[in-house]
Amino acid sequence: MVGEPVNLNEFQELAREALPKMYYDFYAGGAEDQYTLEENMEAFRRIMIQPRILVDVSRIDLSTNVLGYNISAPILIAPTALHKLAHPEGEVVTARAAAACKTIMALSFTSSCTLEEVASSCNAVRFFQIYVYKRRDLSALLVQRAERNGYKALVLTADSPRVGRKEADIKNKMILPKLKNTERFLSLEASSDNGSNLAAFAKETKDASFCWKDIEWLSTITNMPILIKGLLTREDAIKAVKVGVAGIVVSNHGGRQLDYAPATITVLEEAGLSLYCLAKERLSLLSTQLVCWCVRHGYWILVADTLHLSDFIYIQGKLAGGSSCWRENSCFL
Repeated sequence: MVGEPVNLNEFQELAREALPKMYYDFYAGGAEDQYTLEENMEAFRRIMIQPRILVDVSRIDLSTNVLGYNISAPILIAPTALHKLAHPEGEVVTARAAAACKTIMALSFTSSCTLEEVASSCNAVRFFQIYVYKRRDLSALLVQRAERNGYKALVLTADSPRVGRKEADIKNKMILPKLKNTERFLSLEASSDNGSNLAAFAKETKDASFCWKDIEWLSTITNMPILIKGLLTREDAIKAVKVGVAGIVVSNHGGRQLDYAPATITVLEEAGLSLYCLAKERLSLLSTQLVCWCVRHGYWILVADTLHLSDFIYIQGKLAGGSSCWRENSCFL
């Protein structure tokens, strides 16, 4: 590439050049045929803008509020795994970027840095993402550590009782490095017959029986508000309201989990109208509705905001990797 990158597609090309193929494919790849991964982007290209002219735009304020926390723009940093595969400081430098941009970072439980290391690195508002394990005591311990270290909300990823079949990871024989938050409790010595331990590790550790009735258990072990991530239907949006969570994240896991699931932007209307109807019926309305995908352009954020269905955009990050293309004073997109 000639010159400095000017858009996120060019940052992705830098990542392709800078990272080992195994790590790049881990970050960039989707499940199976990668139809949903591609449709996440193609669906935006089918949406046209109808602009209104002669409107005073001399003063623009993009700031907003998420769960009572003021942020500079409707953009957050999503929970993404293993940042040290792309940068030596890992999630610590991501958190500093969030603080510099006055936004919120959601830390993945599969982070390269411990939740304590990230908490002590800067004053960013932080959420903590979690799965529920077969060992509920381990899940409870992680929640308690997050709360003790000042994390402000839990993001429960609910769309992956089994891990998506990412063919590139199988071909590359991708092996998880040590997970700093759980290395004393969970072994990565999961057996696998295809060379990658990702699916085997998830099968041995995740609680595939976890369901709606168990949200009550999760709420009993924390005072943090709970967001459910991974909803794609009006039925699940309604259930989320009824179980009393603080918010939802409309997400298809970046196309990495269930292939041939719909693009996130195409289901926003269904989920949003469901919540609107519930509000009219005087049931409690979620305080926050987020949407998660890999944003490539500011136009995509404009589209979601213009739909009046999502107040905040949750970024599914793509790591560029390497010090030459990582900025501590820029949002990690």
